[in-house]
Amino acid sequence: MEVISRIEARSEYLSFEASLGARKLIEEVMLVRKGESVVITADTSSDQRVVELTAAAAYAVGAYPTIVRYETRTMSALEPSPPVAAAVAAADVWIEYQLGYIMHSDAFRTALANGARYINLTGMDVQMLVDTVARVDYQGVTELGHVLVGLLEQAQDIRITSAGGTDISGRRGDRPINLRGLPATQPGQSVMLSGQISFNPLEDTQNGVIVFDGGAWPPNEIGILRSPVRFEIKNGVVVDISGDGADAKTYADWMASLNDPNMYRVAHWSLGFNPGVRKVTGRIVEDERVFGCVEFGFGTKGSWIGGEHWVAAAHTDASLIAPSIYADGEAIEENGRYVHPKVVEICRQMNIEGY
Repeated sequence: MEVISRIEARSEYLSFEASLGARKLIEEVMLVRKGESVVITADTSSDQRVVELTAAAAYAVGAYPTIVRYETRTMSALEPSPPVAAAVAAADVWIEYQLGYIMHSDAFRTALANGARYINLTGMDVQMLVDTVARVDYQGVTELGHVLVGLLEQAQDIRITSAGGTDISGRRGDRPINLRGLPATQPGQSVMLSGQISFNPLEDTQNGVIVFDGGAWPPNEIGILRSPVRFEIKNGVVVDISGDGADAKTYADWMASLNDPNMYRVAHWSLGFNPGVRKVTGRIVEDERVFGCVEFGFGTKGSWIGGEHWVAAAHTDASLIAPSIYADGEAIEENGRYVHPKVVEICRQMNIEGY
């Protein structure tokens, strides 16, 4: 399976750096405390080194790590088997590493309702752990995220374009702009990898065209887009999927195969800005955070995003590289480079290449 082959662990074992990443994840992101139960879910495609390093870091702070490993599934948001569901339902902290993540499932919602602090790190390997956690200035990335949130919160009309043909706009209304990657401070909190903000404009104001040229998953056959895929959006719903290459047909056929109208609804818009991610890898959680990218989700929409939420047969994400982003006509980013003075200043303070 193509995506599985692309997420297999790379040959180098950055043991010191990866150990630091696991420790930061446990102590600084998930805030694991002595005596807590930490459930780590993985599948047969997961990088077992990352799993073991995470369990060791949890054990080192006095927590009780439990690893649950099962077969690889190439779909998202599927219900797990009863033993897996029971394990995560009893967790104080749940770290999800498997390719076929179960976020958005009933088991996920039950775990959060029971108070589990959760993070989705689907497909993470050693190199990704190093690049996106160990070597990342979390404080700086968080500051950058707050600035981006502030710029969007001050605006109503948000427009995204690209040289490849993207031109979509939406009106924010009273919808929140969510900064992802903050520490898991509250029971029942769902957190994500650092370097992303997510929101969803008012559905009936989302209109235009998105041309994806980065990563996409599921369907499992894609991962890294080899040719652009064009989504036409009307009132927050995908009405046409097209493109010159095979990826467009694969995507369109997969969406149609689920036979669920909710799969065509736009679930969120997201901005990626993790400085440790500079290229598409085929691991969707990493690809959503390529520095300067924009990513869109379709299908199941979580309640945390704000506004109406719904359940679909699955959830899929796709990204475009080098976008331009405008808030009430003011440029935040142009052709993949941040241009707003507030953003540029933080990039310089963080010594990000090119600024």
